[in-house]
Amino acid sequence: MYLRTQPAMHAHHHIPSFTTSTMGTKCKTILFEKVLFAIIIYFIFSTTNTTKALDTSCASQPDLTIIPIYGKCSPFKPTPGPWPDTIINMASKDPARLNYLASLVARKKPISSAPIASGQAFNIGGYVVRARLGTPGQLMFMVFDTSTDEAWVPCTGCTSCPSTSSPFSPTASATYGGSITCSATKCYQARGAQTCPRDPGATSACTFNQSYGGAMVSATLVQDSISLARETISNYAFGCVNSVSGGSIPAQGLLGLGRGPLSFISQSLSLYKGVFSYCLPSFRSYYFSGSLKLGRSGQPRRIQTTPLLRNPRRPSLYYVNLTGVSVGRVRVPVPREFLVFNQYTGSGTIIDSGTVITRFVQPVYNAIRDEFRRQVKGPFSSLGAFDTCFQKTYEKLAPIIKLHFEGMDLKLPYENSLIHSSSGSLACLAMAAAPNNVNSMLNVIANLQQQNLRILFDIVNNKVGIARELCN
Repeated sequence: MYLRTQPAMHAHHHIPSFTTSTMGTKCKTILFEKVLFAIIIYFIFSTTNTTKALDTSCASQPDLTIIPIYGKCSPFKPTPGPWPDTIINMASKDPARLNYLASLVARKKPISSAPIASGQAFNIGGYVVRARLGTPGQLMFMVFDTSTDEAWVPCTGCTSCPSTSSPFSPTASATYGGSITCSATKCYQARGAQTCPRDPGATSACTFNQSYGGAMVSATLVQDSISLARETISNYAFGCVNSVSGGSIPAQGLLGLGRGPLSFISQSLSLYKGVFSYCLPSFRSYYFSGSLKLGRSGQPRRIQTTPLLRNPRRPSLYYVNLTGVSVGRVRVPVPREFLVFNQYTGSGTIIDSGTVITRFVQPVYNAIRDEFRRQVKGPFSSLGAFDTCFQKTYEKLAPIIKLHFEGMDLKLPYENSLIHSSSGSLACLAMAAAPNNVNSMLNVIANLQQQNLRILFDIVNNKVGIARELCN
């Protein structure tokens, strides 16, 4: 750049004349300063104009444009220094980022699971789950029952309770909430609840009487905490058994997993959202190899489901729509009225954890048995409740049995459809006819047919799922 400053100065200003060399040097200095000032002004205006052009270019970018953090349109600026140093500085923050990502995995909701064992170890036909009552938790091996709502355990001072049991001690629990009054809603919800006494001086505690397995249980409805898995349920209502008559009961109590208001599933609804599943190990397994999973976490993602039906007259039971049965490749002809759900008569099909072998109403069982015999071709004999037993050498000829539900088919493995004699010489069809009693119209899918399967219940969305799972 060339600036003609001297003529312009003579044209507009009166400059005094200097005759000494010193004055000449000062003039040169002043002239240099003016030139430098002009250069700085030029660059300031040039930079301002460039910035305005850059701002205009960045402003024209779409709203969702992704730009580098230190790009020309970014409001952030890199620290002074070579670009590789900037990269190294940014990468130094990666360990903290990885710790954050790891924390996200750690925060994933843990699976709430309680171990299940066959009741054979306790001389019981059902299955037991480990539970802890009170604080500190008192360990109880409770039989779980999907067709019962109330839970009850033998308590200290119980009359005729099993001598082998370790009763629950209310006085040893810091969270024991005492008895529930007879006028409370929970008392009305208990099956067999007694009415409040008219005598004002009598106790107002809620008591109930229930029959179970031929025995009569008398209990007081109380409250305390219960833990099955990781979580603890506070103020859980259960029966403190005072006396037993007419038979024996599970030595350490019963846990109701039915659908009624006092069941464990209902009392923990806010925590587990009405979802639970179980895998029952074989009766031959004496270990706690099965599992009861509570809540949605850890449940099978891919599982066949069928609608869950509700019977207002029998609200605790898990009804499903069984549409037919196949033996081998033959769909057994069964009149529809023996399978259809009817809330007034109680007919239909339920899934139950407490019954040992599947029971069909007489016409349905006869049709299944006759087709099974036709394909195996005998000879046949009876053994206890089983009327279709044959030599084990014919076992490979036994047809596969398939249960057809609405929207789902369940093919029973041989271990779920056949049972063997203690000597091992006979194999029997592991099903029977329903007894001639109040349940004579009810088909029951029992626990032997459920072994090594994951049975999922969702009482909020009204569905039952079944998936193969080995848990022996």
